[in-house]
This record gives sequence, structure tokens and C-alpha cells, in this order.
Amino acid sequence: MADSAEPRSVSSFMDPFKGVLVDYLMPESCYDQFFLNFNLLDVPCLKIVLSKGLGIGIILGSVLVKLPQILKLMAAKSAEGLSFKSVLLELLAITGTMAYSIANGFPFSSWGEALFLMLQTVTIGFLIQKYGGRSGSGVLFVLLYLSLLLLLLSPVTPMAAVTSMQAFNMPAIIIGRLIQAATNFQNGHTGQLSAVSVFLLFAGSLARIFTSVQVRNHVTTGHASSSTRGAEPDVPLLFFQETGDTLMALTYVISSTCNGVIAMQVLYYWKRSPQTKQKKKKKRE
Repeated sequence: MADSAEPRSVSSFMDPFKGVLVDYLMPESCYDQFFLNFNLLDVPCLKIVLSKGLGIGIILGSVLVKLPQILKLMAAKSAEGLSFKSVLLELLAITGTMAYSIANGFPFSSWGEALFLMLQTVTIGFLIQKYGGRSGSGVLFVLLYLSLLLLLLSPVTPMAAVTSMQAFNMPAIIIGRLIQAATNFQNGHTGQLSAVSVFLLFAGSLARIFTSVQVRNHVTTGHASSSTRGAEPDVPLLFFQETGDTLMALTYVISSTCNGVIAMQVLYYWKRSPQTKQKKKKKRE
């Protein structure tokens, strides 16, 4: 009688952390490749881990990305150089991305920064109104926005409306950034615009392109049994990492381009400020 070979369970030194790794950073198949088969150069799995890691890093960074801008406004007690219209359009785009992602059930790692950017952008909008001598309008702006946000996230709002809002993100981002760029050009300086926040936003939007547009070959097999159809050939599928959504990917590409324009203006006007502009006027007089 032949001895029956019992399958041995393979363990790894990373097993205590398997739950966290599989839930947040990689699928179980990649965990097996890395820590059971010790195939640390598996390209598809490396792309997944890099994409997920960038997504988590972007979310963590977004918690503080606009804090330098907020602190700069509060320290100067002035919002000179910042366009409220540009902030409104940026807030519209952020809200559209957040609502669209929630409605489609995308993973938090693919859009979570929108939540923190929204809170910080609302704060900046309020400060612009406050330091412009319109505190009442600032409070009204915050209350009105929060009411509209609750309505947008409620089941009352149809999916078609949310999708249309996400599609409107692209012109909103372009127009909003062009308004800010035109304001900088007319002023001849970037005013109270925070260079740190601008560069962090630019870097974050560039990283988001990778997490949304990272295309890889995914091999799948048919569900029919081999007895009826025989061996199913591997079918290569192209899909976008994290979301699988081309609209989201295109939004981040446009956002990166527009943020890049503002970043270049910050560098160009680096040594210029409202104070230096006033001094030059006095010298001419």
C-alpha cells in the first residue's frame, strides 16, 4: 500500500504581519511570492506594492500638505495673492473626486487625500474671506458647502449627477489654476501663496498618476470547466491600478499639469513679494 503524502504547510517569518500586509499593501498571491517563494523581483507584485505604498504615502502627506499655506495666511493676517474663485473651483474638483470615489466603492488608498485636502481647502477659503473683512461671508460659505456636501453624499443624489460632477473636474481644475496663474501674473508676485504647499501638491498629483494609470498585464482564466472547454488560454487584461477608472486617471494628469504651472510661477517670482514691488514703485517715484 502506497504511503499517502500529506501536504506540508509552509510558513514564513512574516506570518505575524500577514493580515496587515494583505489588507493594505498587497494581495495574498504577492505575499506568497515575496515571503514563501522568496521571489522579491516579481515585477507585477512590485508594481502593486509600489502603487499601494504611494497611495498610503499620499494620504499621510495630504494631512499636512496645505498646513503651510494656512499657517502663512494666519501669520500674515492677509490673503493677498490668493484667488477665492480659484479656491472654489479647486474645492469643487476635490469634492467631485471624493464623491465619485465613494459612490463607486474605490479603496480609500486611491482617493483618501481628497478628504484631507477638502478640509484644508475649506479652511483656506474661510481665511480668505476673513482677512478680506468678510467674516460673515466666510461662515456662510462653510455652512453652505457642508450642507451641499451632505446632500451630494446622500442616496438622494443620482449616480449620473456624481459622474457628471467628476467629468466637470477637468475644466474646473484648468480654469481654477488659470485664474490663480493670471492673478500671480497681474500682481507680479505670488503673494501669500505657500511654496511648500504648491510643491507638495505638485509632487502628490504626479504620484497619483502612477497609482491611477499604472497599467499591468493581469492573467485570468475562464470559469468553465476543463472537461467541457479544455484548457482555457491565458487572457491578458489591461486595467488601471487601484481604481480601474480612466476618468480618475485623466483628472490627475490634468491636475499635475496645472499644479506644475503654478510651481513654475513660484520659482519665477521667488524673490518677488508685495513689499519688494512697493519699494520699486517708490524708487521710480
